[in-house]
Amino acid sequence: MTTKATETETDGSLRADDSFHVFDTTLRDGAQREGINLTVADKLTIARHLDEFGVGFIEGGWPGANPRDTEFFARAQQEITFRNAQLVAFGATRRAGARASEDPQVKALLDSGAPVITLVAKSHDRHVELALRTTLEENLEMVRDTVSYLCEQGRRVFVDCEHFFDGYRADPEYAKSVVRTAAEAGADVVILCDTNGGMLPAQVQAVVSTVLADTGARLGIHAQDDTGCAVANTLAAVDAGATHVQCTANGYGERVGNANLFPVVAALELKYGKKVLPTGALAEMTRISHAIAEVVNLTPSTHQPYVGVSAFAHKAGLHASAIKVDPDLYQHIDPELVGNTMRMLVSDMAGRASIELKGKELGIDLGGDRELVGRVVERVKERELKGYTYEAADASFELLLREEAEGRARRYYRTESWRVIVEDRPDGIHANEATVKLWAKGERIVATAEGNGPVNALDRAMRVGLERIYPQLAKLELIDYRVRILEGRHGTGSTTRVLITTGDGSGEWSTVGIGGNIIAASWQALEDAYTYGLLRAGVEPTD
Repeated sequence: MTTKATETETDGSLRADDSFHVFDTTLRDGAQREGINLTVADKLTIARHLDEFGVGFIEGGWPGANPRDTEFFARAQQEITFRNAQLVAFGATRRAGARASEDPQVKALLDSGAPVITLVAKSHDRHVELALRTTLEENLEMVRDTVSYLCEQGRRVFVDCEHFFDGYRADPEYAKSVVRTAAEAGADVVILCDTNGGMLPAQVQAVVSTVLADTGARLGIHAQDDTGCAVANTLAAVDAGATHVQCTANGYGERVGNANLFPVVAALELKYGKKVLPTGALAEMTRISHAIAEVVNLTPSTHQPYVGVSAFAHKAGLHASAIKVDPDLYQHIDPELVGNTMRMLVSDMAGRASIELKGKELGIDLGGDRELVGRVVERVKERELKGYTYEAADASFELLLREEAEGRARRYYRTESWRVIVEDRPDGIHANEATVKLWAKGERIVATAEGNGPVNALDRAMRVGLERIYPQLAKLELIDYRVRILEGRHGTGSTTRVLITTGDGSGEWSTVGIGGNIIAASWQALEDAYTYGLLRAGVEPTD
């Protein structure tokens, strides 16, 4: 990502002055996270998201090291028209005793067609001697030869000084000599890597300041998050004069991860005043974060700064009272700046202000009715004492709130009875059959269905019985199902709470049920889910 001087292109892309880079390495370093295994199609999709977000450099992987990365570079240049980003190939300096012009992996970097190449180089004396098994002087020659050769071939070169901070601690003069050699050979930026992730912000700032003063090289920072300080270390390096920061989307990376792209960029834009994204791109940050999480098949962190669904969620009554006066009293930024929203959580901690704000969020005008608000507060506290949880079940809370505000519960049908038969047959087959007896629009309905579990059988029976009368229910799909046995001393007779997430193709909602067993709790949550789905569809209640 590159700081821009002006935006003059009609398509809104950046025209950069190259004074500050934010460099994304999700497709290379981020892909090393445990549990991530990206296909070429996945990498292409993520690259498109990152380019749309406005990053200026996308490190796509190590061409020649594996067929997947080689294929990615070939396809990316054919299938993606980059508006903001430049594609970067990653590789190592030439082998000891060889020539860069004859090294096969250096050739693979050139064959990738990437306009920018990042070379990893050893800057820790012990790594040179033990890992590379060569001399300190030969290591410098490997850096000099590889950088100068790639520059001669018309490539822009960045150099990652691996284990720089550990190397600096062991032998500061040698570590700095690697930086000087890379810069003198033509590297545009030399990146100081906290490869082990053990540094703290004050230490990073001191080292970067000294190296900058002693070498005159343009410096960057690559921070791992093993101390939980990767974002802070990255910003400390910027404070010390670094003008290139390397990050990964959502902080993905080896061990505990890398500096997270999104809080780094948000801090640069909103706290430092650096314009590093195209106009309007910052407001897409939450969407981009969640889209990339979807591609890598990892649930987005709910408590991630700026983009987590809980980043601007407020639960305490004291917070709600202050936010009702001025949202800035308990929020460091307007969440809309990063594409997020403020949420009020309703729980037994809720006060009047929480209920009023939540009503406003749901589009229900409580009209300053203190008696109504008081009833809702007391009802929430009473039900949460029994085990309900409304901060995780907005749809159930909205139904409760509408019931109090409108003076009656929304009913589209009435339950006469339901039952589930679970049969364990001698042949090893487990059969689940549910029968429901309902009343809807004056008609008595009896429906039976089988399912792959008792709750699924109940769900199917309800659909069999009601879809003829309410065809809108055909769009509903159970997205998530969670069960928790609440605290108690009754063992298998303890209270059970079920949370169900349902979707209709255009949105999702969560409902809660409490019961003496899983099936009874599930029935409650299903009833709320169906009722809310019909409410969303604009169906008028019949009872």
